[in-house]
Formats: sequence, structure tokens, C-alpha cells
Amino acid sequence: MQVIKFKKNKWLNLAEPTREELAALTKKYHFHELDLEDCLELTERPKIDEYEKYLFIILQFPVYLKQYHRFDTEQLNIFIGPDYLITVHQGRLRALNNIAELCQKSLKARKQFFGEKQGTGYLLYEIISELFDAIFPITDNIQASIKSIEGEIFESLKPKDELFNIMMLKKNVITLRKILLPQRTVVAALEHKQKRFLPEDLVIYFDDVVDQIESLWNILGTQKEIIESLEDTNESLLSHNINLTMRTLTVFSAIMLPLTFLTGLFGMNVKLPFLDAQLHIEHFWSILAIMAIVGISLFAVFKWKNWL
Repeated sequence: MQVIKFKKNKWLNLAEPTREELAALTKKYHFHELDLEDCLELTERPKIDEYEKYLFIILQFPVYLKQYHRFDTEQLNIFIGPDYLITVHQGRLRALNNIAELCQKSLKARKQFFGEKQGTGYLLYEIISELFDAIFPITDNIQASIKSIEGEIFESLKPKDELFNIMMLKKNVITLRKILLPQRTVVAALEHKQKRFLPEDLVIYFDDVVDQIESLWNILGTQKEIIESLEDTNESLLSHNINLTMRTLTVFSAIMLPLTFLTGLFGMNVKLPFLDAQLHIEHFWSILAIMAIVGISLFAVFKWKNWL
């Protein structure tokens, strides 16, 4: 537990808390027991619960799992009262951990994040704003990956199959949008529910957070459309390449068909009327010449028709 104090305000930051630690906080600050259960449950939906002496807020943020090349959801539980702020999470929110460490080490940082007169309400805004700001570099990385795939599909002389990369990007964008969707309503509601605990002039700050979420939502929406277009283009390229391959194989099969017929005809174990048994060697070379002429003629015709 990190305890950060500034003037009359206190911030408690708990990473991976035990049930006993949460129970002690619940007893000290008279939190509802259902809030304790929500903190222990890692799949709660974002929400705001309003009580007489505090607000309980659940928000969710993306965490990148490098070994799986995908995003997971990290839940942030927040208790805010007139002079305290408590954050409960699993320790994977790097931006939040950086703020807590910075505030512990620097008085200047505590003044910046608590505000000279705003207190825990302004601290709440700073934390939420920093966490949503940390998503913008993620969208930049996704955009760079999209550009790389576009280059591979449209500019490469021998484009590779990018289906796996496209699917991973698509999954990550969908996950980010799924995380952001319920947050817009929660943060927008926070503008109105904060009045009993937070100064009224903070409304404009939380409105700025709503604008951040809308901006992220629009960026991810655009990226989703681009990825879907790339998916369609990649499938069209694959189908085109398969068609080219099948056409080439079909042409060569067509060339081999009359040659197979000739070898089958002259390979029959019967006496042919136009062959002299004493001239097998001469007929062998004649048959090869006929097959060569037929094969070259068919190849020339197919080339002339641009089938090869």
C-alpha cells in the first residue's frame, strides 16, 4: 500500500490487495460490503455507485500482454470521499504506478496532481486523464502496424499473406473499443455525481476526459474500418494468386493431354497399320518430333492468348 498525503488530503494506492487489507479499509471508512466484493471480482462492468459519504467508481483500462500479442483488461476500483482517494488494482497500470511513485518522491508532483486547492477531486481527474492519455500511444502503434501491412500488400513485388497480422490487429482494436464503450457513460455521469464531493469547477475537467474518450473512440473506429478494408484486399489478393496458379496448372495440363494421348496410342500392345516393325527406332524419333511440335504449338497458342 502506498500512502500519499498532501495537506488534509490522502491517497491510498493498493496494488494486488488481499481480502484482509480490503476488509480493514472497509471497516475504517465504512464502505459497503458489496464494494469489497466488487474489488475482489476482476470482471465487473464500469459503474458509479453513490453513497452518503463517498463515491465508488469502477473503470477499466487496456494492458498489453506481449507474450500473447493481445490486450487484457485491468480493473481500477476507486473510492473517493471529501478528503481521501483510494485506488485498488492488480498493479499492471503503468501510468498509475508512475504517478504514485512520482508523488511519493516529489512535493512538486503532489502539488501538481492534487492541485493547490482542488484536493482529491482534482487528483481523480489527473489519474483518469493520465490513464486515458496512455491509450493514445497504443493507437499510434496500431496505426504503424496498419501502415506496415499496407506497404506489404500494396507496395511489395511479392506480397505475403498478412491474414494473421490483420486478424491480431482486428482483435486488439475490437478489444480496445469494447473497453472504451462503457467508459464514456461512466465518466459523463461523473460530471454530475461529483458535485457533493468535488468542486463544481471540476466539471470542465471531467468534460475534457469525455473528449479524450470520444477522440480515442473515433480513432479506433477509423482504424477498424481500415483493417476491414485491408482484410478484404488481402483475401482478394490471395484469391487472385490462387487463380493465377490454377490457370498455369490448367494450361500445362492441357498441353500434356494430347501428349499423353499420343504416348498411350503408340504404346498399345497391338500392331498399328502404319508402323513397320523393322523401323522401331526411326518411328520412335518421329513420335518424339510429333509430340514436340504439338507441345510447342499449344504453348505458343496459350502464350498468344495471354493464358501464361
